[in-house]
Amino acid sequence: MLAAFFGIELAGGLLTGSLALIADAAHVATDAGALVLALGAIWLAQRPISSNQTYGFYRTEIFAALVNGVTLCAVAAWVAFEGYQRVMTEPEVRSGPMLIVALAGFVAQAGVAFALSGATEESLNVKAAYLHVVTDAAQSLAVVAAGALMFAFGWYLADPIVSFVIAVGVAYTGGRIAWDAISVLLERSPVKVDVEALCSQLEALPEVEGVHDIHVWSITTGYEVLSAHAVVSTQDERDREILLRRMRQIASEQFGIEHVTIQIESSGARCDESHHVPHVSATGGA
Repeated sequence: MLAAFFGIELAGGLLTGSLALIADAAHVATDAGALVLALGAIWLAQRPISSNQTYGFYRTEIFAALVNGVTLCAVAAWVAFEGYQRVMTEPEVRSGPMLIVALAGFVAQAGVAFALSGATEESLNVKAAYLHVVTDAAQSLAVVAAGALMFAFGWYLADPIVSFVIAVGVAYTGGRIAWDAISVLLERSPVKVDVEALCSQLEALPEVEGVHDIHVWSITTGYEVLSAHAVVSTQDERDREILLRRMRQIASEQFGIEHVTIQIESSGARCDESHHVPHVSATGGA
């Protein structure tokens, strides 16, 4: 369906001379490409873990997101450049056919959004798809408005102006996607994990004297990992096991960390690592 929207809008944009239609078609094309990348990443992520890939292929989703984000930014830059060129030399657009194509695109995307709206509470993926389609429909409505202004008043500058608006929206979306992917690749602390609060709760447990060398990062979206050292005063193996189980429970249930590795140390023991991080802010990374 996305491919059909792309073909219709691209052909309509080329035939009518409308940059706004071409810009909207380009956005639809990147949506389709992102879907293909996401499906490929999901397929790779399902491949079994091996001794050479101890975390599997989960990071393929992040690389796919980075490619998608950079592509969106490139499309936005091209649309903005073309829009600038058209502002300098006011274009003449065949506004009648352009308005018909824009209306068809808006109706189709609004229909898809309506079809998805009933299932948004059942699946996060469906909700994300719904929001994306709603954004595309809003952009198509802006193209319809530009076509109406040109058809009614001959105001052809509406075409590059709407193209600029679309370019800003696409650049914002692409920038956010690319930044989120880069944050994962740089192994920054996940935004949803308050590392300061996590350290405080672990250190509040009886017989836990301190937590250091704590690292929190994401393998992929929704798959957070924790590595830390905990100094405890008890030497009893059973008590240590209970403490370890409790710390893992706090990290998992209260902070949503799926993979937890905590090394128990005795009082006075010195960690081999040269850097000790008792508390790390979630914004600064771990």
